Amino acid sequence: MARPQMLKLPEVLAEIGMSRAAFYRMRTRGKAPKLIKLPNGQLRVRRTDLDNWISNCETAAA
Repeated sequence: MARPQMLKLPEVLAEIGMSRAAFYRMRTRGKAPKLIKLPNGQLRVRRTDLDNWISNCETAAA
């Protein structure tokens, strides 16, 4: 089984068109996709988590 694609936070921010500060405000409210902290301190988001989060945002706006 293939490992899921992991996106760096700047890649996620560019894709959703959001600033880092706005993203962290959403994260504080529990409204952002799940972040994974690697042992070296870097943050990642699974592609599937981001896609699901975007789908949920589209459904909520409809």
